Amino acid sequence: MKVVLLGRYMLPNRMEYPCQSIDISPGGVHLAAPVKPAPGERIIVYLEHLGRIEGIAVRTTMEGFAMTITATSRKREKFTAQLTWLANREELGLPEDRRHERVVPRNPRSIITLDDGAQHVVRVIDISLSGAAFSCELDLPMNTPVRIGATLAKVVRRFDGGYAAEFRFPLSADLLDENLEL
Repeated sequence: MKVVLLGRYMLPNRMEYPCQSIDISPGGVHLAAPVKPAPGERIIVYLEHLGRIEGIAVRTTMEGFAMTITATSRKREKFTAQLTWLANREELGLPEDRRHERVVPRNPRSIITLDDGAQHVVRVIDISLSGAAFSCELDLPMNTPVRIGATLAKVVRRFDGGYAAEFRFPLSADLLDENLEL
């Protein structure tokens, strides 16, 4: 199932990195990830709504890596039920619950950079660990890749006077406060 969830993963060397699921099933998950493990390495992943997942990396991909999921039958049943709920929520268009607390930056001015290198001044309305809302005069299609300050993101929603962008990888919680400059 194509279910997009943010999270973090830990490699055998105990280094942690942000990640995002691309697709997931009860037996495995494909993750967008900045650092790729070697096939055969044991990986621990924490995904929002699903919690801790353990498994073995089976292959690297252009976006990151794929891994099997090692779980008891009871945990696999619970995991399958959670995946079914997440998939149905998206298919039925149920309102998204807010994943992370939003804060209003003290300095709302930021720069977005488009793929062609063009830079535009925007006003950040609010920001969370997983994304930001900003206002600007541009006409940006859905899924447009942008860089908000130094943070990679893509446009996921349009609203009156602005856009919501989801970060490619979640911000670290210790970085998020009203003084943040993107």
